[in-house]
Amino acid sequence: MIDLHCHLLPGVDDGSRSVEQSVRVLQTMAVAGITDVVLTPHLDASRISEGPPPAHDEAFAQLSMAAPPGVRLHRGAEVMLDRSLTPRAVATRRVTLAHSRYILVEFTRLVAEPMANQALSQVVREGLVPLLAHPERYSICSPALVASWRAMGVAIQVDANTVFMPTGRGARARALLAEGLADVLAADNHGDRRSLAEPFKALGALGGSTAAEFLMVRNPAAVLADQPLEPVPSFEVKVSLYQRIKGWVDEMGQ
Repeated sequence: MIDLHCHLLPGVDDGSRSVEQSVRVLQTMAVAGITDVVLTPHLDASRISEGPPPAHDEAFAQLSMAAPPGVRLHRGAEVMLDRSLTPRAVATRRVTLAHSRYILVEFTRLVAEPMANQALSQVVREGLVPLLAHPERYSICSPALVASWRAMGVAIQVDANTVFMPTGRGARARALLAEGLADVLAADNHGDRRSLAEPFKALGALGGSTAAEFLMVRNPAAVLADQPLEPVPSFEVKVSLYQRIKGWVDEMGQ
């Protein structure tokens, strides 16, 4: 398995706080069969001139020396699209995923549809492929809107663990899988226990082994190789009525 979205670059954002913490998580990932991890610290497009700040380079060097065998580390970023990327940032590809054409992007949770459409289309016009992180977080997310983004040239990264949550966010994630609109699943680990291992097994147990292979192995590998993504077979994940009601109650109480 290949995880394209994690916050394990130590001490640079709201993820892992130390090299030791990151190493512990990476060891667990390696044992679970995760071979490649892309480190994607938060960055605002408005603060990127050419690439990540020097502190990120230093943190990557430190983690690379301490990382356990069996898992390969790659550079990247999760870019908040609060403005357009500079031409230099596009040209150097220092904030894309493993220097590929794919760039992991996100919005604030209350983003409006016109703003999202404009920001994503600008990235596409620059010759990059925006890989939109966790679209199920956004209230505007619907299969129809996500289908229009994919037609525009956007790739979709759904949170692997959210798929099984009995919440509105989980329902939106499952709807994307059911329509074949998700291209990649990633864990969005923040120095914690989130992993691709459990979702991979859970999808397989439900009869979705083929979808899991595309979402967590083949398409992530294509991103690292800077190759086109393959269409993912649609797959329906069912959550019981009890779980859905509990999820709605939990959300209203937050």
